[in-house]
Amino acid sequence: MAKILVVDDEPDLEILIRQKFRKKIREGEYDFVFAGNGRHALEQLEQHPDVEIVLSDINMPEMDGLTLLSKLNDQHVLLKAVIVSAYGDMENIRMAMNRGAFDFVTKPVDFYDLELTIEKTLSHVRQLRQTLKAVKENNILKMYVDETVLHFMNSREYETSVMVSETLEASIAFIDICGFTSISENETPGNVVKLLNSYFDVMVKEIINQEGYIDKFIGDAIMAVFRGDYHLDRAIDACLAVRSEIERLPVFSENVSYKPNVSIGINSGEVISGNIGSASLRRLDYTVIGDVVNTAQRLQSAARQGQIVICDEAYQRIKHSFKCLQIGEITLKNKQKPVMVYEVIS
Repeated sequence: MAKILVVDDEPDLEILIRQKFRKKIREGEYDFVFAGNGRHALEQLEQHPDVEIVLSDINMPEMDGLTLLSKLNDQHVLLKAVIVSAYGDMENIRMAMNRGAFDFVTKPVDFYDLELTIEKTLSHVRQLRQTLKAVKENNILKMYVDETVLHFMNSREYETSVMVSETLEASIAFIDICGFTSISENETPGNVVKLLNSYFDVMVKEIINQEGYIDKFIGDAIMAVFRGDYHLDRAIDACLAVRSEIERLPVFSENVSYKPNVSIGINSGEVISGNIGSASLRRLDYTVIGDVVNTAQRLQSAARQGQIVICDEAYQRIKHSFKCLQIGEITLKNKQKPVMVYEVIS
């Protein structure tokens, strides 16, 4: 259910809203809350923190809609407001947009257009919230919250549980940004970090979309882990999406011309998952280890620019779902026998 706050000093608008959207209200899709001015709207938001959209008039007593927009922008950053007003001149529209309005609907209200605007705004708000939730849950860029770590370290079960590991089936993907180290020779550290983070942001979103998580960032590479049902399929889907999105990015050309691309190695099998490090020094990293992980990294090292490389065992599991091309036998580091490898095309 979408909760929508309507802010208008005309009592007839509430009646119209309830009539025109009665089906949505009856079916539990929309829930409307009403306020007579901007000040009352802020009070309603305190009582209804789950409001997603504000529909507001401009000309109202006590606090007008443009002032309300400024307050919303400061106090409720995840809300989006749509101005619904008879003052549809360009000056008011520009002023509303500059103060953070998502859209503008003129009176008399075309309720079909208003419904389309509500749906578009709801989609935007929910995408923002989903992105924020994904950032928090997957801890993008490995920014640990010190208080959370300290609380865990000081808990009673810490000494007995922190070093416990488990064996599980998973797929591991190593994704390297090809040739990125050359940029650091011609760019400032600040520009290098900014550019690298922009590439990581694209990559991480595709990994999260396939329910993977980031194990670690290794220089200009990512190690991603996929667990659960169809973990190998999801790992490949994520890497195909990463490759596609990275290839669409423009050429970086400030002090040096650079076109981003990736090389990827994927392996699947039994890994050991747990906290690795020194419990006595309280320096730990939650990760996965094992031969499957090592092989995935070596497959990535063997991959050329734009290639997604898997071994024969993985190929046999997904050959009916993905188009692959046999590369042939290659020798991987610390492997006695050559390994048959394949390139995932699509």
